[in-house]
Amino acid sequence: MKLLRHGAPGAEKPGLLDADGVIRDLSGVIPDLAGEALSPDGLAKLAALDPDGLPMVSAATRLGPPVAGTRNFVAIGLNYADHAAESGAAVPKEPIVFLKSLNALAGPDDDVAIPPDSRKTDWEVELAIIIGTQAKRVSPEAALEHVAGYAICNDVSEREWQMERGGLWDKGKSADGFGPVGPWLVTSDEVPDPQDLAMWLEVDGRRMQDGSTRTMIFDVRTIVSYVSNFITLHPGDIITTGTPPGVGMGMKPPVYLKPGQVMRLGIEGLGVQRQKTVAG
Repeated sequence: MKLLRHGAPGAEKPGLLDADGVIRDLSGVIPDLAGEALSPDGLAKLAALDPDGLPMVSAATRLGPPVAGTRNFVAIGLNYADHAAESGAAVPKEPIVFLKSLNALAGPDDDVAIPPDSRKTDWEVELAIIIGTQAKRVSPEAALEHVAGYAICNDVSEREWQMERGGLWDKGKSADGFGPVGPWLVTSDEVPDPQDLAMWLEVDGRRMQDGSTRTMIFDVRTIVSYVSNFITLHPGDIITTGTPPGVGMGMKPPVYLKPGQVMRLGIEGLGVQRQKTVAG
């Protein structure tokens, strides 16, 4: 099942994508894709619906982040061995955890505004985990029971702010709109192996990243368990899990985004995002 939220920013309604690729409105069934709706029982009720009986939504409608009620937008750094190598960093012994501001959340095709004082805005295609039920100090063996599904995240990053301005990575990761998520939440039953998904990103039609979740250092179950030992995870929380090689920072010489460019990125089975960069 592919779940989504459609409409203007701040006024999104819940929906789903039917087997023919048509958006169907769920606002007459649930208030939003949040809380109980993301639990196993909630998802089972949505899966039992006949999409043909739901109102159709124009394909031209804007898509927002596919879940609501997010309390924690968690990110994992240097989680691909080949990306750590291109960054000149040692492979971490434990997951590197940081937070993205909730202000960074954006729809999958929203413009990405480059801040006026940014010199090193970069791209990162990532697999995002969507939490469905509360997870607090869960074991790796039980971790996937708390996952509602998966989505694409572009972990947009300002490298100077992240690496050269002191302090934590959060400041380089949290500008408004620096976390497009979607287009859909694809439920776990449609992603039998999250550790075997091809992923890619293009800038102006040039393939920059071409990788696979197979090269993750810490897998999904390990990440959910690990993070839940430090942060109680709630339905609608998002964990974005790191990026494969091909980021602008790793190129020689480095290449960064500027206004007027187009990013396209996708993960096998999870759809495609498209963002235009604009001056912030």
